[in-house]
Amino acid sequence: MHEVQSFGLAVLVWGLVGIAALLGHRLARRLRVPAPFVFLVVAAVLASEIKGVRDAVDLKAVVNVVTIALIVILFDGGLHLGRRRFRAAAAPVVLLGVLGTFATTALIGVTAHAVFGIDWKVAFVLAAALAPTDPAVVFSVLADKEIAGRTSAILEGESGFNDPAGIALLLGFVEVATHHGSLVNVFTTFAIEMAVGTAIGVVGGIALGWLLSNREPLMSSQQPMRALVGVLAIYGLATVAHGSGFIAVLIAGIVLGDEQERHGPSVQRFHATLANMGEVVAFILLGLSVRLHTLLDNHAWAIGLGLAVLIAFVLRPLACLPLLAPIRLRRNERLFIAWAGLKGAVPILLGALAVTGGTPDAARVYAIVFVVVLLSVGVQGSTLSIVARKMGIEMRDAQTE
Repeated sequence: MHEVQSFGLAVLVWGLVGIAALLGHRLARRLRVPAPFVFLVVAAVLASEIKGVRDAVDLKAVVNVVTIALIVILFDGGLHLGRRRFRAAAAPVVLLGVLGTFATTALIGVTAHAVFGIDWKVAFVLAAALAPTDPAVVFSVLADKEIAGRTSAILEGESGFNDPAGIALLLGFVEVATHHGSLVNVFTTFAIEMAVGTAIGVVGGIALGWLLSNREPLMSSQQPMRALVGVLAIYGLATVAHGSGFIAVLIAGIVLGDEQERHGPSVQRFHATLANMGEVVAFILLGLSVRLHTLLDNHAWAIGLGLAVLIAFVLRPLACLPLLAPIRLRRNERLFIAWAGLKGAVPILLGALAVTGGTPDAARVYAIVFVVVLLSVGVQGSTLSIVARKMGIEMRDAQTE
């Protein structure tokens, strides 16, 4: 086949995948499940059944593209959260995002070893991948919902803050599993990443506010692109400086979020569109990286099912409820937050990092993570409104302009 025709075939394949994804939104509404669930299932089926699709996917490329998608998703989430909403929920967000992730990792790791017989080192790599909640799913599910009180802000903020915690833990445990690294180094690296990322995020958010200030009316059409290149620069700077790029872009979005009168609504509309596109791209690519037959290997599907149930109803509540006890929240709000820890793109991305990092038994780890995410998105995500109503949490459809 001629090189130009080969390239055209690749473009055709990805175009068809994109069309399937757009149709997935309509299907998700009819089935009343979150759109990411449909993207994952459809992409995984395509990759498992069509060789051309399967051959077009490289796991390292998937990790890089999904990282870019998460950058725009987190920045948009920060814009939506804003300083006022974040200040009102800062204490529970930080507690759940950091200590809650550590506690959840410990509980999942012990359970994976004691109940399912997974080797200690591999069990904690798996645990670090499954501990974080996912901003793409949380923002997607809550985007058209309004929840009374601070519950929504806590869930959104936690899903952003626990990403760097999960990534630091995952990379640290991969190092322990493959090179006998030290756990002390894991927590030291995490502290440095959080401090550097937060500092660069604050400064970067202030700088972005200045860059977007509408001093030149004729140049206002460039504001969304200025914001995009600024966000990419903030992520890159934080990463090069050994900080967390993810926390940096989230903080930058929070700093900028309450300044809509200065930069206008165009930036928020543009980045909301980018975030929606990023969500589609992230879940399609991650779904394409899965081979459904691997879910049957070494009982990965059964372990994933067991962990999904335990995480939702036992392990996450055990980790989160003590941290929420001193926070001024109603009992039903605490229970709902503890239950609504949705998994998604970030856990699968962390599972991919475990594979590319050479973790022992990595294929089974990746399969287990996929099963847990699929059940979390499909079951927890689609029943969020029902559970909220049963718990007496006021949740209604958001008013759209």
